[in-house]
Amino acid sequence: MIKRIVKMSFQPEKVEDFKTIFKENWQRIAGFEGCSHVELLQDQLHPNVFFTYSIWDKESSLEKYRESDLFNSVWSRTKILFNDKPQAWTVNQLQF
Repeated sequence: MIKRIVKMSFQPEKVEDFKTIFKENWQRIAGFEGCSHVELLQDQLHPNVFFTYSIWDKESSLEKYRESDLFNSVWSRTKILFNDKPQAWTVNQLQF
């Protein structure tokens, strides 16, 4: 299992546009093969900064999503709203 965190910063006047795009697509993303969880988080101090947090069964499932028509459709509409370069991390949960 892997976890993916993506940080995105938007033009303040485009925040509602992004929220609409996410609302329209999050269930389709969550239903993508290999995805077991997707959520959207908003920074408390910087309301134009968002994080997506998703859980995937394996790296290849995430890559399949990133190569999909769904991803390309969502990303093409989202990236034009940015005011800074997005950052992404793929992380593993450590067990103690």
